[in-house]
Amino acid sequence: MSNTNAQDQITDLFIIGGGINGCGIARDAAGRGLSVALAEMNDLASATSSASTKLFHGGLRYLEYFEFRLVREALIEREVLLKAMPHISWPMRFVLPFHKDMRFDNTTPTSKLLTTIMPWMKGRRPAWLIRLGLFMYDSLGKRGILPGTSKLDLASDPAGRPLDPKFKTAFEYSDCWIEDARLVVLNARDAEARGADIMTRTKVTGATRNADHWVIDLEDITTGATSQRRAKMLVNAGGPWVADVLRQKLGQNSRESVRLVRGSHIVVPKLYDHGRCYFFQGTDGRIIFAIPYEEDYTLIGTTDADHPDPQTAPTCTPEEQDYLINFASQYFANPLSRDDIVWTYSGVRPLYDDGASSATAATREYVLTLNDSAAPLLNVFGGKITTYRKLAEAALEKIATVFPDLPADWTAGVALPGGDFPVGDVAKLTTKLAQDYPFLSPYATRRLIRAYGTEAWDVLGTASTAADLGQAFGATITARELDWTIAHEWVRTGEDYLLRRTKLALRLSDEERAAVDAYIRSKAADLAA
Repeated sequence: MSNTNAQDQITDLFIIGGGINGCGIARDAAGRGLSVALAEMNDLASATSSASTKLFHGGLRYLEYFEFRLVREALIEREVLLKAMPHISWPMRFVLPFHKDMRFDNTTPTSKLLTTIMPWMKGRRPAWLIRLGLFMYDSLGKRGILPGTSKLDLASDPAGRPLDPKFKTAFEYSDCWIEDARLVVLNARDAEARGADIMTRTKVTGATRNADHWVIDLEDITTGATSQRRAKMLVNAGGPWVADVLRQKLGQNSRESVRLVRGSHIVVPKLYDHGRCYFFQGTDGRIIFAIPYEEDYTLIGTTDADHPDPQTAPTCTPEEQDYLINFASQYFANPLSRDDIVWTYSGVRPLYDDGASSATAATREYVLTLNDSAAPLLNVFGGKITTYRKLAEAALEKIATVFPDLPADWTAGVALPGGDFPVGDVAKLTTKLAQDYPFLSPYATRRLIRAYGTEAWDVLGTASTAADLGQAFGATITARELDWTIAHEWVRTGEDYLLRRTKLALRLSDEERAAVDAYIRSKAADLAA
């Protein structure tokens, strides 16, 4: 997946970072005719971009911080993205239970303003304020697919059954689910198909800035081999490492920085049978979600805690586990305990450092800075997964000052690999796959469509029996599928496949996970040779 004579070429754009921002920019730039190379020091989406809450959402709570532009952009983007990737994203209804006697810390600009005007409201978000927020949420963005807000009687609606009986009323609104790590991989695949050179497990160790180009020093972290690339422009999309790359690897002085905020999640066995998500308000002014996850589980998150250092791997601390357990137990009829947790994960969100007093209040806006005093450098600070495509368009607007006469924006409405079918046709596609491959289990059929969309037929190929798919590893994983991901999706370890391309690690024993890892490493070594 690399060019043999790359060291002798000058690439238009060299991107550092294989998260959603880097891969989104690579796809957009390659589609406009620029030559693009991207280096990721680990696997694609190995950090923040695989550790989100898995939602495309406008950010209802950001309205309390007056971030109307960000919310409007994200709300509009939801349906643009749904149409481009209907296999890995889908609409979801969110249930916001309301209880008139619940009190909240007044920590947001909106609540502080309102309690100054109406002191009697201190500690509460009354129903009218929630309705107003949801009305704005429905109105700020264009909606053609997603239904608007409605009110629920929890005594009769199935959404009320798993909740504490004290909750009588709820508001229900729309947002969307997204398979975050797959989104990154699909952007990288589309970028590669348009000519980009995507290099995983390739670390940028330094870069020298000249008047008209950069010389980038690279190290293959698997073999230790070193190389150099040249590029007219450098894009620093290092995510949590953006400031470290800027100062340590590129030797640039800058006041711009990020605030590292850790978001932790827990996964527990399935808590309810319907397919809706819960939006819970905490007495500390924060919110969490409880979301249907991988058919048999419920995902609960997230926390907001300042994280000291990008070199420190984020983990869900015992304190964060207790926080999420206690938070959710205020709402569910059957309280949770740590014994219910089957998996945890954490990510570090690299928010633009705006000097906010708390991690929760820090802006989710992205900031792009262009330094063109010599060979140009674009730094990407912040951002959120919902607006990654708009961030890429904004980046290309700045890049166009260096490469004039670039074609116009093009990514809106253009399907990602496997997503070339109408929104709402997943069931139809699943039925067709089951007819064409009748030996698949219903779960395998659903899973393959959700992972690969129309490319599920490419994965399965000419197989006419289960035996044709090769070795079975458990949880419907076969050698045929692993071979395909190794060849097409940069899978090099069991973790790449089991925790990022899929979440099937949840369904395998230690021995089965080891067998998957051994198979992938062996096949990947053969491919490299």
